[in-house]
Amino acid sequence: MSTLPITEAFSSYLTDERHFSPYTARCYGADLRQFVNFLVEEYGIELDQPREEDAYRRRAGGTGDVAGAIEPKTITGIICEASPDVIRQFLSHLSQHMYSSATMARKIATLRSFFKWAERRGVAEANPMTLIRTPRQGKRLPKAITIEQVEKLLAAPDERDTLGARDRAMLETLYSTGIRVSELVGLNLDDLDFTGEALRVRGKGKKERLVPLGSHALGSIKKYTDMLRTDPRFSDAMDPHQAAHPLFLNKHGKRLSSRSVRRKLDKYLRQAGLDPSISPHTLRHSFATHLLDNGASLRDVQEMLGHQSLSTTQVYTHLTSQRMRDAYDSAHPRAEAS
Repeated sequence: MSTLPITEAFSSYLTDERHFSPYTARCYGADLRQFVNFLVEEYGIELDQPREEDAYRRRAGGTGDVAGAIEPKTITGIICEASPDVIRQFLSHLSQHMYSSATMARKIATLRSFFKWAERRGVAEANPMTLIRTPRQGKRLPKAITIEQVEKLLAAPDERDTLGARDRAMLETLYSTGIRVSELVGLNLDDLDFTGEALRVRGKGKKERLVPLGSHALGSIKKYTDMLRTDPRFSDAMDPHQAAHPLFLNKHGKRLSSRSVRRKLDKYLRQAGLDPSISPHTLRHSFATHLLDNGASLRDVQEMLGHQSLSTTQVYTHLTSQRMRDAYDSAHPRAEAS
């Protein structure tokens, strides 16, 4: 199905103005296309690209009689005039396909963001999402692994080879800093501050933050970068005239992808005999949980994780509180009724 001009304009807004990550923008785009597909089937309209472009141009330009300009009926016009009932029909359609409450909540968030944008730009007549409630979700506690499991994972790569040293440095960095995988693969060599033992990270919305690097991570990164500079396979990648040198390279000397990080992690999980469901994000959760377990303040952890709101970080306190409760119940002589 062709992309509508209105959905293309919204996607550009997410990436250019809101600075959404490519992954998040793709998710929002997929949700919006699903809404468009529903409308196409529901109203039996055959998409005509020139007609859709004309409808959006008139809407966005605010020229002429908008309602009259939409005839014959277009999906663009239906979207722009959508009522809360149309949205409820779409949500009912999703419910029939047994989507989880978390997925439903994300699709509703997409439509909220889209219609807010469309109304502000004068493209939509009103925002139907103001009358739509997001379904209540059960709290999902983030998963964390034990320090012993972390140690087992970090010991898995063979550091005698440049790529093995890269993998060790990569895993050490994820656990030492709690950064996201997208932030990890976006790192450049000049983001490292060996003297200050810190890392400059570009997070969501292109916001930069400094995060501390532990001695183990620093040592692993130094070993990897030293091997990188002397390995003839990567001489082109280390060209001094290049503006920004990616920190983590693939075997071809290009920037490592998020998908490659996941594949490498899966390899070392199998090698170490650990739970295959552990993800790169599990290391982020473990970083936060272990810090709080050992007395770090919630505010400091929030800053290191790059969370905009403290409430996002507070979910980790449920894990540490539960651990204290379990320890109390098992150790205190009067914790439980006999």
